[in-house]
Amino acid sequence: MRVAILQFPGSNCDTDALHAFGGVLGLEAELVWHKADSLKGFDAVVLPGGFSYGDYLRCGAIARFSPIMEAVKAFAAEGGPVMGICNGFQILCEVGLLPGALIRNNCLEFRCTTSELKVEDSDERFNTQKLGQSIRIPIAHGEGNYRIDEAGLAELEANKQVLFRYAENPNGAVGDIAGIRNKAGNVIGMMPHPERAVERFMPSMDGLPVLRAFLELTSVSV
Repeated sequence: MRVAILQFPGSNCDTDALHAFGGVLGLEAELVWHKADSLKGFDAVVLPGGFSYGDYLRCGAIARFSPIMEAVKAFAAEGGPVMGICNGFQILCEVGLLPGALIRNNCLEFRCTTSELKVEDSDERFNTQKLGQSIRIPIAHGEGNYRIDEAGLAELEANKQVLFRYAENPNGAVGDIAGIRNKAGNVIGMMPHPERAVERFMPSMDGLPVLRAFLELTSVSV
C-alpha cells in the first residue's frame, strides 16, 4: 500500500505522519510536495498538521489553492481515502471536502495537551466496538473550534458523520466535535493527532487503531 503524505510550505507534522504510516505501520509512505498535480499510484492520502502557508490569511485558506488539491478532490471523488489531521482538517473544510469550518479557540489560547475523546458509533470502521468507548490522543492547535450551522449540525448527527467528541472541550467546538467524516465515509478530518499516539514512549498508542480504521477504507489489505 502506498500512502501519500502531502507537504505544504509550513507543514510541521509531515514527518510525524511519515513515521507513523511508514515506520510504525510498515507501509510505503511518501512525502508529496504541494506543487505536484497527480496522486497516481497512491492508495491513501494524508494531509498532515502544521501551519500551511504560515496561516497568514486563514488556516487552510491558501493551501486550498495548491495544485495538489485538485488531485486530492479527484481522488476523493473516486472514493479514495483521505485523512486531514489538524491543519489538514482545516484544509479539507476550506476546500469543501468536509462541511463546516475551524476558527480560533474560544479560550484564545493555543492548546497543547492530551485529550480524551469519546468514540462515536459512526460506521463499520469507526465505532466503539473497534476503537473502544474512549481514546487518548494529543492535540496542538490554536484554531480547533469546529463550527457549523444548526442545519449542518443536524445533518451530521442524522448521518452519523461525527467520529469523535472531546470528553472535556478544549476549544469551544460545537457539539464537542473533534473529528468528522463526509457522507460517503472516505474523507476523514480530526483535530487531534493520532500519528502522535503510535509508540510506547508517546502519551498513548490509541492512534494506531484510528489509523488502521482509516486504512481499511482502501481495497488493499493492511
